Amino acid sequence: APEGWPFVLGGMSLTIVFGGLAVFATPGPSGIRLVFWALAGISGVLTLFTLYFFRDPIRQRRDGEDLVLAPADGRIVEIAQEDDEGLLPEPFTRISIFLSIFNVHVQRAPISGRIDLKEYKPGRYLAAWNPKASSDNEQATIRMDGGPGRQVIVRQIAGLIARRIVTDPEEGDLVPQCGRIGLIRFGSRVDLFIPRDWEVTCHLGDKVRGGLSEMARIPQGREDDPR
Repeated sequence: APEGWPFVLGGMSLTIVFGGLAVFATPGPSGIRLVFWALAGISGVLTLFTLYFFRDPIRQRRDGEDLVLAPADGRIVEIAQEDDEGLLPEPFTRISIFLSIFNVHVQRAPISGRIDLKEYKPGRYLAAWNPKASSDNEQATIRMDGGPGRQVIVRQIAGLIARRIVTDPEEGDLVPQCGRIGLIRFGSRVDLFIPRDWEVTCHLGDKVRGGLSEMARIPQGREDDPR
């Protein structure tokens, strides 16, 4: 992902600097060369991990206009029915996905639709698996309108380590299902809000992949917006 290049280039630079110091340092009783080699090794390993963390694999949407796909890679830690959000016209189901530092951190659109709401709210940095993270943590929210009766919300939530949320689309943008919608740096959480009458097909504890795993099905008869 493009957001990872500053970290990768910074790590590569440090690795080269420490490696150069190790090569050209004057040997001495303090073992200064060994210290520089150790620092170069640590920096190199962290750089490789950064490359791994910011990976952005190519994924193609699954067939089926009635499918709601996972907005993120991770593990489902909560499925709850709520009705006090105020961003959807009807009671909804919230499905929360926890992303560890080993998951892909690019988020993808669960349905095809137009972004009709984009909000950012500063907040705390509770551990992403904490239920209060959904309401208390720093977060960015987008609402997607896929036509009459086909609105969903995706909320990116910062975690204990995460300090930067990237949300790509702007209000009015049309995003295809499985299209990239953003990224959260390091451990985080993504909440998906869907109308309560939609059939939830995932389960607590499931491991899901953004843009690939089925989360829910839209009831028949909810036609796409002709726009």
